[in-house]
Amino acid sequence: MSIKESFSNVVNVLVDWDDVHNEDFCSWRGVFCDNDSFSVVSLNLSNLNLGGEISPAIGDLRNLQSIDFQGNMLTGQIPEEIGNCASLYHLDVRDNKLTGTIPSSIGNCTSFEILYLHGNKLTGPIPPELGNMSKLSYLQLNDNQLVGSIPPELGKLEQLFELDLSSNNFSGPIPALIGDLEHLLTFDLSFNNVTGSIPVELGQLQNIVSLNFSYNNLSGIVPPIRNLTRFPPDSFVGNPLLCGNRLGSICGPYVPKSKVIFSRAVVVCITLGFMTLMSMIIVVIYKSNQQKQLTKGSNKTVQGPPKLVVLHLDMAIHTFDDIMRNTEDLSEKYIIGYGASSTVYKCVLKNSRPLAVKRLYNQYPCNVHEFETELETIGSIRHRNIVSLHGYALSPRGNLLFYDYMENGSLWDLLHGPSKKVKLDWETRLKVAVGAAQGLAYLHHDCNPRIIHRDVKSSNILLDENFEAHLSDFGIAKCIPTTKTHASTFVMGTIGYIDPEYARTSRLTEKSDVYSFGIVLLELLTGKKAVDNESNLQQLILSRADDNTVMEAVDPEVSVTCMDLTHVKKSFQLALLCTKRHPSERPTMQDVSRVLVSFVPAPTKASLLPKPFDYAKFVMDKGQQQPPLHQPQLLQENNSSDAHWFMRFKEVVSKNTL
Repeated sequence: MSIKESFSNVVNVLVDWDDVHNEDFCSWRGVFCDNDSFSVVSLNLSNLNLGGEISPAIGDLRNLQSIDFQGNMLTGQIPEEIGNCASLYHLDVRDNKLTGTIPSSIGNCTSFEILYLHGNKLTGPIPPELGNMSKLSYLQLNDNQLVGSIPPELGKLEQLFELDLSSNNFSGPIPALIGDLEHLLTFDLSFNNVTGSIPVELGQLQNIVSLNFSYNNLSGIVPPIRNLTRFPPDSFVGNPLLCGNRLGSICGPYVPKSKVIFSRAVVVCITLGFMTLMSMIIVVIYKSNQQKQLTKGSNKTVQGPPKLVVLHLDMAIHTFDDIMRNTEDLSEKYIIGYGASSTVYKCVLKNSRPLAVKRLYNQYPCNVHEFETELETIGSIRHRNIVSLHGYALSPRGNLLFYDYMENGSLWDLLHGPSKKVKLDWETRLKVAVGAAQGLAYLHHDCNPRIIHRDVKSSNILLDENFEAHLSDFGIAKCIPTTKTHASTFVMGTIGYIDPEYARTSRLTEKSDVYSFGIVLLELLTGKKAVDNESNLQQLILSRADDNTVMEAVDPEVSVTCMDLTHVKKSFQLALLCTKRHPSERPTMQDVSRVLVSFVPAPTKASLLPKPFDYAKFVMDKGQQQPPLHQPQLLQENNSSDAHWFMRFKEVVSKNTL
């Protein structure tokens, strides 16, 4: 109640916070308690238009684990007393009007995993005590008025996944210890006053996929950074003293103080001679490498142009020259898509179905023998919900992979693309979800050795002319021995879809794919992107699950075409189970597939589901680790054969495991 007194605009939104008429504070809006101790473990008051301040009384909840006050109009400071909440792992106060400094006491909360303070008016420096948060995965301090230098203690955050310090007033150098953050995927330092050179230690960031140092006062040469070619040139603009080929400006050679003066003619002759010599060396190296590439991976010397390696018989009647001729040597006019690692072309061969030709940017990304072995494994997969690899070619033009061409493109294009071809009704979306789930279930449970996709996302789910889903992009898939648990050396995947446990530990299992599929299912239900600007779809749905307003997020194209919204509610519930924090609490893809098939109309379902499926029991098994002390209120659904299936979302999600 002390916390409520510090807020304003609470008349309508916190009307049930009333200890006179309702002493059961665990039932108040946005308040969640531990089932055993009845102590408050979570406060979610996001986007309620609350004003006022955050009360120091919040420090009295010593068992508090999660605070979400984002999207309000809160003013004042973050109280020092928040450091008393030693169990706190999630604080989200973004997009408010908070002022003052970041309290150093927050470093006492060593369980922190998520710290979102961005979009406020915070001042002062970053407290070095933040370096004590050894479990921190997400740190966003952008769009404030913070000053001072970046503390080197941030280099101690070994599990950090995202670091956003943009749009502040930071000065001083970039700490070299940032290069120790081996799990870091995104680092944004744009729009500050940072000076000095970019530390060469940043080249150790093995997993970095997004980097932005624009609009600072950096100088010197851009050092070699892994995946640098992925970053757009504007990642470094606005630093007049920064130079390098990547920026279109060549750094001048070191000139000693005792200058040697040459005539212009001498300089021109030396330059021309050097350029001629370098040209000759490049030609020799290129021709030598070209011959090596044609013979690499084979015990025999290959003469002439590269030949197709046929994995499906329908490719046997074609040659490499046929494909080059029908795409006019991979002309731009045949491009149908781009990816982070490839360009995709459409190739129409005579008397056969169109092919998608994927040209990888890296000619030999790994050992050629291992690469060919993996391609042969992928080519052996036969499933109606997996894009077939028909063949491949290793050539000076790059590694070319030949897949089925999918008429309706990717699910991402249809849901979020600039020009939607068709409207996706509920039946079609369910069909897509079932197909993708069955494809993953096949990889996880029917392949030997089993296969983990690693990059499940809507852009890797392709749709044929009948809107049947096909999983694609196994360029990074690995065969996982059934007797071992795989531990990857670096994180792969796409932001928004990556399992937080995988991002934090680099331990990869099938449950990482299950998490990513859960995000795709949320996309299908809401029509929203996994990550849109600073909005995270999974967090959005979790916040709505807290107060049972999930159905408000349904895409209108779903709600107007679904004949039984119970299935939509169950699908939301399933998606939340797939994205549970702990992998062991997530269902298998076999479970997920059977649940989704149970929503399919009876005539179609018969061929997909071998035996009846008890959804209510599934939810109880997966959603609850222990029977609740109080039986949750059941929502009655009219005209439903299983009217009592639906438990409150917050019970299914189970607060103690978020």
